[in-house]
Amino acid sequence: MAKPVLGRGLSALLGGAGSPVGPAENALQAPPPPAPSDGGEQVRRVPVARVRPCPLQPRKDFSPESLQELADSIKEQGIVQPLIVRPQGEGFEIIAGERRWRAAQMAGLAQVPVIVRPADDRAVLEMALIENLQRENLNAIEEAHGYAQLIGQFQLTQEEAALKVGKSRAVVANALRLLKLTPPLQAFVRDGRISVGHAKVILGLASPQEQELAAERILKKSLNVRQTEELVSALQNKTGEQNGQRARPVLQGQDAHVAAVQTKIQERFGTKVALRYHQGRGAIEIKFFSDEDLERILNVAGIKMD
Repeated sequence: MAKPVLGRGLSALLGGAGSPVGPAENALQAPPPPAPSDGGEQVRRVPVARVRPCPLQPRKDFSPESLQELADSIKEQGIVQPLIVRPQGEGFEIIAGERRWRAAQMAGLAQVPVIVRPADDRAVLEMALIENLQRENLNAIEEAHGYAQLIGQFQLTQEEAALKVGKSRAVVANALRLLKLTPPLQAFVRDGRISVGHAKVILGLASPQEQELAAERILKKSLNVRQTEELVSALQNKTGEQNGQRARPVLQGQDAHVAAVQTKIQERFGTKVALRYHQGRGAIEIKFFSDEDLERILNVAGIKMD
């Protein structure tokens, strides 16, 4: 079956009301032409106080500087692209356009233009994820939490969640791995203090204490990802020696290469992998945690069970 095109669900929800605004959501962009609908749908103006954010919205961080820029533009031109909302109690919840709503409040607007659409929680979460992924508005941790929420709240597999938002299962699996980081390290990734590449290497360390120690050294010494691989390998060997295990008898540069290969295998299979290597020999151990997980790994490897 053909892979769904990213945003097809969003287009359906928004009724084809024009192409998405760019990352800056510039209020100066020309308004989209009105789209016909079976219900004769119209743009309404509602009090800004009756509109509120949806708790299902995966995006949590909004730059004060960019909000102020948008607010200044709204003061001059108004809100060109209406918010998409759903009825909720006595007011409305935002499906798409929370940034415009926040800026409208900063600009002192009493009313905002909206299009009202009925939508259940699942549709709202799917569409919010799609909209933000299209515009690259989510940081890596927000994206991971969005996938986790979609999977957990609606009992989806990683494969099903990936299809919903037009991503590959590997992308979803790799994003979810970031949630294994401790909260302080997730904050480092969210704030851009360490990259996703750094984070994936740090996940090779078993204990939260080791992971946080590695992050501190990365920040203190401004290590790149390759240097981080070497640091993680050294910490892994040190831990093995403390536990009475024999350290891998390979050179530091080779250790870093092994760690990099191990990371790539983990990314491919979306699960924990242990790669042991010495002078051209070794073993690969791939972890799985349920029958479904094993079947998924076999499918990734191209192994079909009769």
